[in-house]
Amino acid sequence: MNNLEQAIIGQLVADNYRTAAVFSKYHIDFCCNGNRTVQEACTQKKIDIAAVTSDLQAVLGIQPETGTDYNSWQPDVLAIHIVDRHHAYVSNQIPVLQAYLHKLSRVHGDAHPELVQIAQLFNESAAELTMHMKKEELVLFPYIRQMVVAQQNGNPAHPPHFGTVSNPISMMMHEHDQEGERFRQIQGLSNDYTVPPDGCNTYRVTYALLKEFQEDLHLHIHLENNILFPKAADLENAFAHQTSRP
Repeated sequence: MNNLEQAIIGQLVADNYRTAAVFSKYHIDFCCNGNRTVQEACTQKKIDIAAVTSDLQAVLGIQPETGTDYNSWQPDVLAIHIVDRHHAYVSNQIPVLQAYLHKLSRVHGDAHPELVQIAQLFNESAAELTMHMKKEELVLFPYIRQMVVAQQNGNPAHPPHFGTVSNPISMMMHEHDQEGERFRQIQGLSNDYTVPPDGCNTYRVTYALLKEFQEDLHLHIHLENNILFPKAADLENAFAHQTSRP
């Protein structure tokens, strides 16, 4: 959009829910007072309109990841990407979604009791994912990096304290299954993220963000279960074959 200053806030959010994060950052009400232009809102709140439009332009320029051949990546590079892209996304979005879900449950929970269930499920998922990612970042991924460096230098890999890489991998995959099931429940309770007729802009933003979160989680899990973990197991097996040779 060329003239963001004259854009209607509510329409911007309706067209691209990611803009809601910008308005929330500047404490601009995009829900009940969404019929104002960006310029009007900034003037009323004495906010630097250049900063707001710059942030909006950055958000509107976001492009989804497509067509990347992750299978060609070295496992340590893929692990770094997962942390930088997907772990960071999960960590950043958890407090945003928790705030939106808390507000929706408080305002619309009586008419839509499923919102309370969705908020509870998401809070459970947030706690589990936070611990899950820490285990990967502190235990599994460093060992994968260690194996890659050892292979590159022609050195043997030091045996991990967890016995074999298949042990943490099995645990991570089990936890992936749990979170996949939890989000299937959220998807069902929300009627596939369908906003009811009485839903406001906050309702639409929350459901759109939940859907995006689930889609990112699917890619996140795919990269680990189907690419990173098999590569790590193959790498460990290669070291095992080297040490077993006469």
